[in-house]
Amino acid sequence: MSEEEMEVTESLNNDDEERRDGQNNSKVYLPGLPLDEGEELVCDPTTYTMYHQAQTSAPCLSFDIIKDTLRDNRETYPLTAYLVAGTQAPQTHVNNVIVMKLSNLHKTNKDDEQDSSDEEEDDTGPKMAGALIKHQGCVNRIRSTTLNDVVVAASWSELGRVNIWNLMPQLQVVESDQLLSRYNKENKANTLTPLYTFSGHQKEGFALDWCSTMLGVLATGDCKRDIHIWQPAEGMTWKVDQRPLVGHTDSVEDLQWSPNERHVLASCSVDKSIRIWDTRAHPSKACMLTSEQAHENDVNVINWNKNEPFIVSGGDDGFLHIWDLRKFHNKTPIATFKHHSEPIVTVEWHPTDSAVFASGGADNQIALWDLSVEKDSETDSEEVEGLPPQLLFIHQGQTNIKELHWHPQIPGVIISTAESGFNIFRTISV
Repeated sequence: MSEEEMEVTESLNNDDEERRDGQNNSKVYLPGLPLDEGEELVCDPTTYTMYHQAQTSAPCLSFDIIKDTLRDNRETYPLTAYLVAGTQAPQTHVNNVIVMKLSNLHKTNKDDEQDSSDEEEDDTGPKMAGALIKHQGCVNRIRSTTLNDVVVAASWSELGRVNIWNLMPQLQVVESDQLLSRYNKENKANTLTPLYTFSGHQKEGFALDWCSTMLGVLATGDCKRDIHIWQPAEGMTWKVDQRPLVGHTDSVEDLQWSPNERHVLASCSVDKSIRIWDTRAHPSKACMLTSEQAHENDVNVINWNKNEPFIVSGGDDGFLHIWDLRKFHNKTPIATFKHHSEPIVTVEWHPTDSAVFASGGADNQIALWDLSVEKDSETDSEEVEGLPPQLLFIHQGQTNIKELHWHPQIPGVIISTAESGFNIFRTISV
């Protein structure tokens, strides 16, 4: 992939000094409010520790962060991250799985001189290297995992197939310009085949999740209503149970394995329900718990808290619900938030802070939330009147947001994708 087709840039540019100088005359803008004549929306660079943008030749509307062999909890800039993404190119174009290395991601807020002094000296800008794998059909969703030191990814194709890919060759070549050039020159992208393909779904789908408590176990859900459970077999192959889990009556939109309980799976659907499954049971009896009317409309996304028995859900109704699995039989969320003005398309809990999560919507907003914050009438200001006190931060600037993920090894860093490209950022609030 040439430099013209893939690039990453600093979002904060030379005008930032002028913006900082004019901040005394600025005011906070809340999404949905009209702009007066002559008013302009300008990003406040002091609210971000880091903020970069990245572009690919075709939109990547699904991606995953690849857990790397660099150390956990790394804070020293510049940062490096690895991603796998799938394109949704126009009909006449080829689609690809892209393995990416984002490197030299500098801190963009230089106000803190002490923190800035810790950054390694490097005058070059942020970099992006990508190795392609030709993919049949648009990539509806993609998720990665590591199996016995081999990084693999599962991709849902619009053609109704789920493919498993070995990403190790691509992860090798993105480390070297010379190797990547040879990879492209030898046209490797067009010669690779999946490790395994399942064509048993009767419709295309989007729901896809690797189990973190059972190596190699995968769940896939389609737009008909079916969920299939995959079990790893010898030699990087899988045995897929042809009997779907019975319960949903419409398209399965998202799947989430419990991060702590083996065999326990959560799902959400266009039928407005959230279901909890025990995959050890017969598929017709596997549904343990159900909230039939979890949202007023389609339930688009769910995410399971890594440390607490909570699930957050987002729907077409624009609502965010927090569910306590210990009280799920009550079929009532323990907390509800309404900020997004359009359908919610992505949610994810912070990997270590059990009270913090992020949500993204079709209103082109990403919101950061902290459940530990309580309303304090003495400190409420008119500026935030009507906003939930748990709302920490609103990130804008992307068009048609599709997915966001917290980096599990770099505290506070969020990567999000949209039709307009990727954002890589860390706010001062988390």
